[in-house]
Amino acid sequence: MRKRFYLLFVSCGDDGQLRKIPVPVHYLYVSTVGAALGLLSLTGITSYYTHILLKVSHYNQLRSENEELKKNYSQLEQVAQEKDIQVASLSSLANEVSAFYGLKSEAILVTSGTKNFQDAQISSSLDQLYTLKKLALSGAATVGITLGLNRSVTTGDWLRANAEPHLWPVEGQVTGSFGERIDPFNGEGAFHSGVDISASYGTPIIAPADGTVTFADFLGGYGVAVAIAHGHGISTRYGHLASFAVIAGQYIHRGDTIGYVGASGRSTGPHLHYEVRINDTPVDPHKYMRLTVAHGGGFAAGS
Repeated sequence: MRKRFYLLFVSCGDDGQLRKIPVPVHYLYVSTVGAALGLLSLTGITSYYTHILLKVSHYNQLRSENEELKKNYSQLEQVAQEKDIQVASLSSLANEVSAFYGLKSEAILVTSGTKNFQDAQISSSLDQLYTLKKLALSGAATVGITLGLNRSVTTGDWLRANAEPHLWPVEGQVTGSFGERIDPFNGEGAFHSGVDISASYGTPIIAPADGTVTFADFLGGYGVAVAIAHGHGISTRYGHLASFAVIAGQYIHRGDTIGYVGASGRSTGPHLHYEVRINDTPVDPHKYMRLTVAHGGGFAAGS
């Protein structure tokens, strides 16, 4: 059987002479198979190397994430420690300030869990400090201490005391008491719903506590009158004024001038008719009148 060949013609030399190179067919087959195997091997190696690179990249990413998690965990631990220190500091400060003023600590009611208890401690301590600051700035602390409310009381007691009209609206002699009395106009028995305080015509009348003006106008026998709501169901009324210095709806502070002593309405002469009402029921104002304006601008204990 004759062997099959492929002939390759190659030009060589300056004269362009052709040379014939016989290549057996099986050599060509072997070369083709070898090239195919080499290509497959190179492809496999390349694929494997790419897979390794991807795994290394994924591993590096996981390692970076792990380091980041460790860093975040360390920061969270530090924040938790600082939070514990803040809780202790705030609680200590709030307790010290409260103890200094003789205030009772408020009970903390929380659900189970350390985090809930710590959050409640922080909230309670901050609320207590903010309340003490508010009491100091509003003058409620001064009122509470001046009234002797500094033992086994709460901040709520000071707030309620501050809403009460403890300041004398004008300083003077009480010429008419609360309750049953003889009517100066007809000589018959009548109920007097406030107290009458003697003062010169035009004497400034001051608000005995913070509140909102609910009335400022002429009111029958009261004459020119002013009414103030102080909160907690407490209100005050002022009658027989010469004029008023406020308007309805205006918010006023303790010590603000609300009007001037006069003799308007059913009056025998210049004086202030002063009422204290609880849920609009007149009560004896004299038991509330415990503070007077001191010459230095503060408060002093009154009769």
